[in-house]
Amino acid sequence: MISRTLIAAWVLSATAANATDLMQVWLAARQHDPQGAVSQSSRAAGATRNDQAAALWRPHLGLSASGGGSSAQSQMNGAQFAMPNSSPVSGASFGTSVNGGAATRWTLHAKQPLYSLERRAQSKQLGIAAQASEHEWQGVQQDWMLQTAQRYFDVVQAERRLALVLQQQQAVNKALVEAKDRFTLGDVPVTDTHEAQARAQALSAHAIAAVNDLDMTRQVLADVTGLPVQSIQLQAPGRASVTQVIEPLADWLQRAEQSNPLLKLQQAQADAAQQDIEKYRAVASPTLDLVAQASRDRISGSGDYGSASNTQSQQMVGLLLNVPLYSGGWRSAKLQEAMHLHDKARAELARSRMQVSQMTRSAWQAVQSGQARLAALDAARTASQARLASTQLGRQVGDRTTLDLLNAQNDASAAELAWLQGQVETLIAQLRLHAMAGQLGEPQLQAVNAALSN
Repeated sequence: MISRTLIAAWVLSATAANATDLMQVWLAARQHDPQGAVSQSSRAAGATRNDQAAALWRPHLGLSASGGGSSAQSQMNGAQFAMPNSSPVSGASFGTSVNGGAATRWTLHAKQPLYSLERRAQSKQLGIAAQASEHEWQGVQQDWMLQTAQRYFDVVQAERRLALVLQQQQAVNKALVEAKDRFTLGDVPVTDTHEAQARAQALSAHAIAAVNDLDMTRQVLADVTGLPVQSIQLQAPGRASVTQVIEPLADWLQRAEQSNPLLKLQQAQADAAQQDIEKYRAVASPTLDLVAQASRDRISGSGDYGSASNTQSQQMVGLLLNVPLYSGGWRSAKLQEAMHLHDKARAELARSRMQVSQMTRSAWQAVQSGQARLAALDAARTASQARLASTQLGRQVGDRTTLDLLNAQNDASAAELAWLQGQVETLIAQLRLHAMAGQLGEPQLQAVNAALSN
Protein backbone atom coordinates (compact mmCIF):
# COMPACT_ATOMS: atom_id res chain seq x y z
CA MET A 1 0.00 0.00 0.00
CA ILE A 2 0.99 3.61 -0.48
CA SER A 3 2.59 5.00 2.66
CA ARG A 4 0.60 7.15 5.06
CA THR A 5 3.35 9.77 4.90
CA LEU A 6 2.95 10.10 1.13
CA ILE A 7 -0.82 10.43 1.46
CA ALA A 8 -0.48 13.01 4.21
CA ALA A 9 1.99 15.04 2.14
CA TRP A 10 -0.42 15.12 -0.78
CA VAL A 11 -3.38 16.13 1.38
CA LEU A 12 -1.39 18.92 3.04
CA SER A 13 -0.19 20.26 -0.32
CA ALA A 14 -3.74 20.18 -1.65
CA THR A 15 -5.10 22.27 1.22
CA ALA A 16 -2.13 24.43 2.13
CA ALA A 17 -3.04 27.34 -0.10
CA ASN A 18 -5.98 28.86 -1.86
CA ALA A 19 -6.77 27.46 -5.29
CA THR A 20 -5.11 29.18 -8.26
CA ASP A 21 -7.13 29.76 -11.40
CA LEU A 22 -6.09 29.58 -15.04
CA MET A 23 -5.61 33.32 -15.51
CA GLN A 24 -3.28 33.52 -12.52
CA VAL A 25 -1.22 30.68 -13.93
CA TRP A 26 -1.07 32.37 -17.35
CA LEU A 27 0.01 35.71 -15.90
CA ALA A 28 2.70 33.94 -13.85
CA ALA A 29 3.91 32.11 -16.96
CA ARG A 30 4.15 35.38 -18.87
CA GLN A 31 6.43 36.77 -16.18
CA HIS A 32 8.56 33.67 -15.60
CA ASP A 33 8.58 31.36 -18.62
CA PRO A 34 11.67 31.96 -20.85
CA GLN A 35 9.42 31.35 -23.83
CA GLY A 36 8.10 34.89 -23.41
CA ALA A 37 11.55 36.45 -23.61
CA VAL A 38 12.45 34.30 -26.62
CA SER A 39 9.36 35.25 -28.62
CA GLN A 40 9.57 38.93 -27.65
CA SER A 41 13.24 39.17 -28.67
CA SER A 42 12.47 37.49 -31.98
CA ARG A 43 9.62 39.93 -32.58
CA ALA A 44 11.81 42.93 -31.77
CA ALA A 45 14.54 41.66 -34.09
CA GLY A 46 12.00 41.24 -36.90
CA ALA A 47 10.68 44.78 -36.43
CA THR A 48 14.13 46.21 -37.24
CA ARG A 49 13.75 44.97 -40.82
CA ASN A 50 11.45 47.93 -41.52
CA ASP A 51 14.33 50.24 -40.59
CA GLN A 52 16.65 48.20 -42.79
CA ALA A 53 14.26 48.57 -45.73
CA ALA A 54 14.10 52.36 -45.30
CA ALA A 55 17.90 52.57 -44.97
CA LEU A 56 18.38 51.04 -48.43
CA TRP A 57 17.16 54.31 -50.02
CA ARG A 58 18.99 56.75 -47.77
CA PRO A 59 22.38 58.31 -48.66
CA HIS A 60 25.44 56.26 -47.79
CA LEU A 61 28.50 58.21 -46.62
CA GLY A 62 31.96 56.79 -46.08
CA LEU A 63 35.46 57.91 -45.19
CA SER A 64 38.67 56.02 -45.78
CA ALA A 65 42.19 57.05 -44.80
CA SER A 66 45.63 55.49 -44.94
CA GLY A 67 49.21 56.41 -44.15
CA GLY A 68 52.65 54.86 -44.40
CA GLY A 69 55.97 54.88 -46.16
CA SER A 70 56.15 55.04 -49.95
CA SER A 71 58.40 55.77 -52.92
CA ALA A 72 57.42 57.33 -56.23
CA GLN A 73 59.21 57.81 -59.56
CA SER A 74 57.89 59.65 -62.62
CA GLN A 75 59.49 60.47 -65.99
CA MET A 76 58.02 62.48 -68.86
CA ASN A 77 59.71 63.04 -72.28
CA GLY A 78 58.68 65.04 -75.33
CA ALA A 79 56.65 67.54 -73.36
CA GLN A 80 56.00 71.17 -74.22
CA PHE A 81 55.78 73.93 -71.68
CA ALA A 82 55.42 77.66 -71.76
CA MET A 83 56.31 80.48 -69.41
CA PRO A 84 54.93 84.01 -69.32
CA ASN A 85 56.59 86.38 -71.79
CA SER A 86 58.52 83.53 -73.46
CA SER A 87 58.09 81.22 -76.40
CA PRO A 88 56.87 77.64 -75.86
CA VAL A 89 59.63 75.06 -75.46
CA SER A 90 59.13 71.65 -77.10
CA GLY A 91 60.84 68.31 -76.51
CA ALA A 92 61.25 68.94 -72.82
CA SER A 93 61.74 66.17 -70.30
CA PHE A 94 60.63 66.06 -66.64
CA GLY A 95 61.62 63.68 -63.89
CA THR A 96 60.60 63.48 -60.24
CA SER A 97 61.38 61.05 -57.45
CA VAL A 98 60.55 60.59 -53.81
CA ASN A 99 62.49 57.91 -51.99
CA GLY A 100 61.39 56.58 -48.63
CA GLY A 101 58.82 59.30 -48.19
CA ALA A 102 55.74 59.56 -45.99
CA ALA A 103 52.47 58.97 -47.83
CA THR A 104 48.92 59.83 -46.73
CA ARG A 105 45.61 59.33 -48.48
CA TRP A 106 42.00 60.07 -47.56
CA THR A 107 38.79 59.76 -49.49
CA LEU A 108 35.31 60.96 -48.59
CA HIS A 109 32.56 59.47 -50.73
CA ALA A 110 28.76 59.62 -50.74
CA LYS A 111 26.14 57.76 -52.76
CA GLN A 112 22.40 58.28 -53.05
CA PRO A 113 20.52 55.43 -54.80
CA LEU A 114 18.14 56.79 -57.42
CA TYR A 115 17.01 53.79 -59.40
CA SER A 116 17.41 50.06 -58.75
CA LEU A 117 14.71 47.46 -59.23
CA GLU A 118 16.85 44.96 -57.37
CA ARG A 119 17.15 47.31 -54.38
CA ARG A 120 13.41 47.92 -54.53
CA ALA A 121 12.77 44.17 -54.37
CA GLN A 122 15.17 43.88 -51.41
CA SER A 123 13.30 46.68 -49.65
CA LYS A 124 9.98 44.92 -50.18
CA GLN A 125 11.47 41.66 -48.94
CA LEU A 126 12.60 43.32 -45.71
CA GLY A 127 9.13 44.79 -45.17
CA ILE A 128 7.58 41.38 -45.77
CA ALA A 129 10.07 39.83 -43.32
CA ALA A 130 9.01 42.35 -40.66
CA GLN A 131 5.36 41.40 -41.18
CA ALA A 132 6.30 37.71 -41.11
CA SER A 133 7.99 38.10 -37.72
CA GLU A 134 4.77 39.64 -36.38
CA HIS A 135 2.71 36.71 -37.70
CA GLU A 136 5.22 34.28 -36.22
CA TRP A 137 5.00 36.04 -32.85
CA GLN A 138 1.20 35.82 -32.89
CA GLY A 139 1.35 32.10 -33.62
CA VAL A 140 3.91 31.53 -30.87
CA GLN A 141 1.77 33.47 -28.39
CA GLN A 142 -1.27 31.35 -29.19
CA ASP A 143 0.71 28.10 -28.96
CA TRP A 144 2.18 29.27 -25.66
CA MET A 145 -1.27 30.03 -24.28
CA LEU A 146 -2.59 26.62 -25.39
CA GLN A 147 0.44 24.89 -23.89
CA THR A 148 -0.01 26.69 -20.58
CA ALA A 149 -3.70 25.76 -20.46
CA GLN A 150 -2.84 22.13 -21.23
CA ARG A 151 -0.22 22.04 -18.47
CA TYR A 152 -2.76 23.54 -16.09
CA PHE A 153 -5.33 20.86 -16.87
CA ASP A 154 -2.69 18.12 -16.73
CA VAL A 155 -2.20 19.02 -13.07
CA VAL A 156 -5.97 19.19 -12.49
CA GLN A 157 -6.46 15.72 -13.94
CA ALA A 158 -3.50 14.32 -12.03
CA GLU A 159 -4.91 15.70 -8.77
CA ARG A 160 -8.35 14.24 -9.45
CA ARG A 161 -6.86 10.90 -10.50
CA LEU A 162 -4.91 10.61 -7.26
CA ALA A 163 -7.91 11.64 -5.16
CA LEU A 164 -10.07 8.98 -6.78
CA VAL A 165 -7.39 6.32 -6.40
CA LEU A 166 -7.03 7.14 -2.70
CA GLN A 167 -10.80 7.10 -2.27
CA GLN A 168 -11.05 3.80 -4.09
CA GLN A 169 -8.15 2.41 -2.07
CA GLN A 170 -9.89 3.32 1.16
CA ALA A 171 -13.07 1.54 0.01
CA VAL A 172 -11.13 -1.55 -1.08
CA ASN A 173 -9.28 -1.71 2.25
CA LYS A 174 -12.62 -1.56 4.02
CA ALA A 175 -13.97 -4.33 1.77
CA LEU A 176 -10.86 -6.40 2.50
CA VAL A 177 -11.38 -6.11 6.26
CA GLU A 178 -15.05 -7.07 5.87
CA ALA A 179 -14.17 -10.02 3.63
CA LYS A 180 -11.68 -11.32 6.17
CA ASP A 181 -14.17 -10.96 9.03
CA ARG A 182 -16.98 -12.64 7.13
CA PHE A 183 -14.68 -15.43 6.00
CA THR A 184 -13.75 -16.03 9.62
CA LEU A 185 -17.44 -16.31 10.39
CA GLY A 186 -17.93 -18.66 7.44
CA ASP A 187 -20.24 -16.21 5.69
CA VAL A 188 -18.20 -15.84 2.43
CA PRO A 189 -15.70 -18.02 0.60
CA VAL A 190 -11.96 -17.39 0.80
CA THR A 191 -11.99 -16.18 -2.83
CA ASP A 192 -13.58 -12.91 -1.67
CA THR A 193 -10.59 -12.29 0.57
CA HIS A 194 -8.13 -13.09 -2.25
CA GLU A 195 -9.95 -10.81 -4.70
CA ALA A 196 -10.02 -7.91 -2.24
CA GLN A 197 -6.35 -8.45 -1.37
CA ALA A 198 -5.33 -8.48 -5.06
CA ARG A 199 -7.32 -5.32 -5.77
CA ALA A 200 -5.82 -3.56 -2.74
CA GLN A 201 -2.29 -4.34 -3.89
CA ALA A 202 -3.05 -3.17 -7.43
CA LEU A 203 -4.49 0.10 -6.12
CA SER A 204 -1.43 0.64 -3.97
CA ALA A 205 0.72 0.49 -7.09
CA HIS A 206 -1.71 2.81 -8.94
CA ALA A 207 -1.56 5.28 -6.06
CA ILE A 208 2.25 5.43 -6.21
CA ALA A 209 2.09 6.02 -9.98
CA ALA A 210 -0.58 8.70 -9.49
CA VAL A 211 1.55 10.52 -6.90
CA ASN A 212 4.55 10.42 -9.23
CA ASP A 213 2.43 11.71 -12.11
CA LEU A 214 1.10 14.56 -9.98
CA ASP A 215 4.58 15.47 -8.79
CA MET A 216 5.83 15.58 -12.38
CA THR A 217 2.97 17.69 -13.76
CA ARG A 218 3.21 20.07 -10.81
CA GLN A 219 6.94 20.44 -11.31
CA VAL A 220 6.50 21.22 -15.03
CA LEU A 221 3.93 23.90 -14.19
CA ALA A 222 6.12 25.28 -11.41
CA ASP A 223 9.10 25.53 -13.77
CA VAL A 224 7.25 27.75 -16.25
CA THR A 225 5.33 29.85 -13.73
CA GLY A 226 7.75 30.22 -10.83
CA LEU A 227 5.02 29.11 -8.41
CA PRO A 228 6.16 26.95 -5.46
CA VAL A 229 5.45 23.30 -6.21
CA GLN A 230 3.73 22.57 -2.92
CA SER A 231 1.44 25.60 -3.27
CA ILE A 232 0.00 24.56 -6.64
CA GLN A 233 -3.64 23.70 -6.00
CA LEU A 234 -5.73 24.48 -9.04
CA GLN A 235 -9.38 24.97 -9.83
CA ALA A 236 -11.08 22.18 -11.77
CA PRO A 237 -13.91 22.57 -14.31
CA GLY A 238 -17.30 23.05 -12.66
CA ARG A 239 -20.33 20.90 -13.18
CA ALA A 240 -21.29 22.84 -16.29
CA SER A 241 -18.71 23.61 -18.92
CA VAL A 242 -18.55 26.80 -20.93
CA THR A 243 -21.74 26.93 -22.96
CA GLN A 244 -21.38 28.80 -26.22
CA VAL A 245 -23.51 29.06 -29.32
CA ILE A 246 -20.80 28.77 -31.92
CA GLU A 247 -21.15 30.20 -35.39
CA PRO A 248 -21.50 27.95 -38.46
CA LEU A 249 -18.44 26.07 -39.63
CA ALA A 250 -18.24 28.14 -42.82
CA ASP A 251 -17.69 31.30 -40.75
CA TRP A 252 -14.83 29.73 -38.80
CA LEU A 253 -13.23 28.39 -41.98
CA GLN A 254 -13.35 31.88 -43.48
CA ARG A 255 -11.78 33.39 -40.36
CA ALA A 256 -9.02 30.78 -40.42
CA GLU A 257 -8.35 31.48 -44.10
CA GLN A 258 -8.01 35.21 -43.40
CA SER A 259 -6.39 35.36 -39.96
CA ASN A 260 -4.60 32.11 -39.14
CA PRO A 261 -1.01 33.07 -38.18
CA LEU A 262 0.54 30.09 -39.95
CA LEU A 263 -1.20 30.94 -43.21
CA LYS A 264 -0.22 34.59 -42.87
CA LEU A 265 3.39 33.56 -42.27
CA GLN A 266 3.50 31.26 -45.27
CA GLN A 267 1.80 33.85 -47.47
CA ALA A 268 4.55 36.27 -46.46
CA GLN A 269 7.16 33.66 -47.38
CA ALA A 270 5.55 33.22 -50.80
CA ASP A 271 5.54 37.00 -51.31
CA ALA A 272 9.21 37.17 -50.33
CA ALA A 273 9.99 34.41 -52.84
CA GLN A 274 8.21 36.46 -55.53
CA GLN A 275 10.50 39.41 -54.75
CA ASP A 276 13.51 37.15 -55.26
CA ILE A 277 12.28 36.62 -58.81
CA GLU A 278 12.03 40.38 -59.30
CA LYS A 279 15.58 40.83 -58.01
CA TYR A 280 17.18 38.60 -60.63
CA ARG A 281 15.21 39.55 -63.72
CA ALA A 282 17.37 41.12 -66.45
CA VAL A 283 15.38 44.33 -66.34
CA ALA A 284 16.32 44.72 -62.66
CA SER A 285 20.06 44.75 -63.25
CA PRO A 286 20.76 48.44 -64.20
CA THR A 287 21.30 50.89 -61.34
CA LEU A 288 21.57 54.67 -61.23
CA ASP A 289 23.13 56.49 -58.27
CA LEU A 290 23.99 60.08 -57.43
CA VAL A 291 27.60 60.04 -56.28
CA ALA A 292 30.03 62.57 -54.79
CA GLN A 293 33.66 62.11 -53.85
CA ALA A 294 36.57 64.14 -52.54
CA SER A 295 40.06 62.69 -52.15
CA ARG A 296 43.61 63.78 -51.49
CA ASP A 297 46.91 61.91 -51.96
CA ARG A 298 50.22 63.28 -50.66
CA ILE A 299 53.77 61.88 -50.58
CA SER A 300 56.80 63.80 -49.36
CA GLY A 301 60.46 63.08 -48.70
CA SER A 302 63.86 63.27 -50.41
CA GLY A 303 64.42 62.33 -54.01
CA ASP A 304 67.13 62.13 -56.64
CA TYR A 305 66.92 65.89 -57.16
CA GLY A 306 66.56 67.04 -53.57
CA SER A 307 63.59 67.43 -51.25
CA ALA A 308 60.37 66.52 -53.02
CA SER A 309 56.64 66.21 -52.46
CA ASN A 310 53.65 65.30 -54.58
CA THR A 311 50.06 66.24 -53.73
CA GLN A 312 46.97 65.36 -55.72
CA SER A 313 43.36 66.35 -54.89
CA GLN A 314 40.15 65.36 -56.65
CA GLN A 315 36.48 66.31 -56.26
CA MET A 316 33.60 64.89 -58.22
CA VAL A 317 29.78 65.08 -58.22
CA GLY A 318 27.70 63.26 -60.80
CA LEU A 319 25.61 60.27 -61.80
CA LEU A 320 26.82 56.69 -61.88
CA LEU A 321 25.09 54.25 -64.22
CA ASN A 322 25.88 50.56 -63.84
CA VAL A 323 24.63 48.07 -66.46
CA PRO A 324 25.92 44.46 -66.03
CA LEU A 325 26.37 42.95 -69.46
CA TYR A 326 27.36 39.38 -68.71
CA SER A 327 27.64 37.50 -65.41
CA GLY A 328 28.70 34.11 -66.74
CA GLY A 329 25.16 32.74 -66.35
CA TRP A 330 25.05 33.39 -62.60
CA ARG A 331 22.12 35.81 -62.75
CA SER A 332 19.98 33.58 -64.95
CA ALA A 333 20.73 30.58 -62.69
CA LYS A 334 19.67 32.60 -59.63
CA LEU A 335 16.48 33.57 -61.45
CA GLN A 336 15.65 29.93 -62.16
CA GLU A 337 16.36 29.03 -58.52
CA ALA A 338 14.09 31.85 -57.32
CA MET A 339 11.27 30.71 -59.60
CA HIS A 340 11.47 27.14 -58.32
CA LEU A 341 11.56 28.31 -54.69
CA HIS A 342 8.51 30.47 -55.36
CA ASP A 343 6.67 27.43 -56.72
CA LYS A 344 7.67 25.54 -53.57
CA ALA A 345 6.42 28.34 -51.31
CA ARG A 346 3.08 28.44 -53.10
CA ALA A 347 2.71 24.67 -52.82
CA GLU A 348 3.52 24.80 -49.10
CA LEU A 349 0.91 27.54 -48.67
CA ALA A 350 -1.71 25.41 -50.43
CA ARG A 351 -0.81 22.43 -48.23
CA SER A 352 -1.04 24.54 -45.09
CA ARG A 353 -4.44 25.89 -46.16
CA MET A 354 -5.71 22.34 -46.41
CA GLN A 355 -4.23 21.37 -43.02
CA VAL A 356 -5.58 24.47 -41.27
CA SER A 357 -9.01 23.82 -42.77
CA GLN A 358 -8.97 20.26 -41.47
CA MET A 359 -7.80 21.30 -38.00
CA THR A 360 -10.41 24.06 -37.85
CA ARG A 361 -13.12 21.62 -38.84
CA SER A 362 -11.92 19.14 -36.19
CA ALA A 363 -11.85 21.77 -33.44
CA TRP A 364 -15.30 23.07 -34.44
CA GLN A 365 -16.77 19.57 -34.35
CA ALA A 366 -15.16 18.93 -30.95
CA VAL A 367 -16.75 22.08 -29.53
CA GLN A 368 -20.11 21.40 -31.18
CA SER A 369 -20.31 17.85 -29.90
CA GLY A 370 -18.72 18.64 -26.55
CA GLN A 371 -21.92 19.58 -24.73
CA ALA A 372 -23.76 16.45 -25.86
CA ARG A 373 -20.75 14.31 -24.96
CA LEU A 374 -20.51 15.91 -21.53
CA ALA A 375 -24.21 15.29 -20.91
CA ALA A 376 -23.69 11.61 -21.76
CA LEU A 377 -20.60 11.37 -19.53
CA ASP A 378 -22.45 13.07 -16.67
CA ALA A 379 -25.33 10.62 -17.05
CA ALA A 380 -22.86 7.72 -17.05
CA ARG A 381 -21.25 9.12 -13.91
CA THR A 382 -24.62 9.39 -12.17
CA ALA A 383 -25.53 5.87 -13.26
CA SER A 384 -22.22 4.45 -12.01
CA GLN A 385 -22.73 6.09 -8.62
CA ALA A 386 -26.24 4.63 -8.41
CA ARG A 387 -24.90 1.22 -9.42
CA LEU A 388 -22.20 1.46 -6.76
CA ALA A 389 -24.76 2.29 -4.09
CA SER A 390 -26.96 -0.60 -5.22
CA THR A 391 -24.01 -2.99 -5.25
CA GLN A 392 -22.96 -1.91 -1.75
CA LEU A 393 -26.47 -2.64 -0.51
CA GLY A 394 -26.54 -5.97 -2.31
CA ARG A 395 -23.17 -6.86 -0.83
CA GLN A 396 -24.51 -6.19 2.67
CA VAL A 397 -27.49 -8.54 2.18
CA GLY A 398 -25.44 -11.18 0.40
CA ASP A 399 -26.83 -10.72 -3.13
CA ARG A 400 -23.55 -9.32 -4.47
CA THR A 401 -19.99 -10.58 -4.15
CA THR A 402 -16.94 -8.66 -3.13
CA LEU A 403 -15.75 -8.77 -6.73
CA ASP A 404 -19.03 -7.13 -7.85
CA LEU A 405 -18.47 -4.35 -5.33
CA LEU A 406 -14.87 -3.79 -6.37
CA ASN A 407 -15.86 -3.65 -10.03
CA ALA A 408 -18.61 -1.15 -9.26
CA GLN A 409 -16.15 1.04 -7.39
CA ASN A 410 -13.72 0.85 -10.28
CA ASP A 411 -16.46 1.76 -12.79
CA ALA A 412 -17.51 4.76 -10.68
CA SER A 413 -13.94 6.07 -10.55
CA ALA A 414 -13.48 5.54 -14.28
CA ALA A 415 -16.72 7.41 -15.00
CA GLU A 416 -15.60 10.31 -12.81
CA LEU A 417 -12.27 10.57 -14.62
CA ALA A 418 -13.94 10.29 -18.04
CA TRP A 419 -16.27 13.16 -17.16
CA LEU A 420 -13.36 15.36 -16.06
CA GLN A 421 -11.40 14.48 -19.19
CA GLY A 422 -14.44 15.36 -21.32
CA GLN A 423 -14.64 18.74 -19.58
CA VAL A 424 -10.97 19.43 -20.22
CA GLU A 425 -11.11 18.34 -23.85
CA THR A 426 -14.12 20.56 -24.51
CA LEU A 427 -12.44 23.59 -22.95
CA ILE A 428 -9.17 22.99 -24.82
CA ALA A 429 -11.14 22.53 -28.08
CA GLN A 430 -12.70 25.96 -27.59
CA LEU A 431 -9.28 27.53 -27.19
CA ARG A 432 -7.91 25.63 -30.18
CA LEU A 433 -10.81 26.73 -32.39
CA HIS A 434 -10.09 30.38 -31.60
CA ALA A 435 -6.39 29.75 -32.25
CA MET A 436 -7.17 28.32 -35.68
CA ALA A 437 -9.05 31.53 -36.47
CA GLY A 438 -6.18 33.67 -35.17
CA GLN A 439 -8.38 35.01 -32.35
CA LEU A 440 -6.97 33.34 -29.25
CA GLY A 441 -6.17 35.87 -26.54
CA GLU A 442 -6.79 36.62 -22.90
CA PRO A 443 -10.56 37.21 -23.40
CA GLN A 444 -10.94 33.64 -24.66
CA LEU A 445 -8.76 32.35 -21.81
CA GLN A 446 -10.92 34.30 -19.38
CA ALA A 447 -14.06 32.61 -20.76
CA VAL A 448 -12.53 29.19 -20.06
CA ASN A 449 -11.42 30.39 -16.64
CA ALA A 450 -15.04 31.26 -15.84
CA ALA A 451 -15.93 27.57 -16.19
CA LEU A 452 -13.62 26.61 -13.30
CA SER A 453 -14.62 26.24 -9.68
CA ASN A 454 -12.88 25.46 -6.41
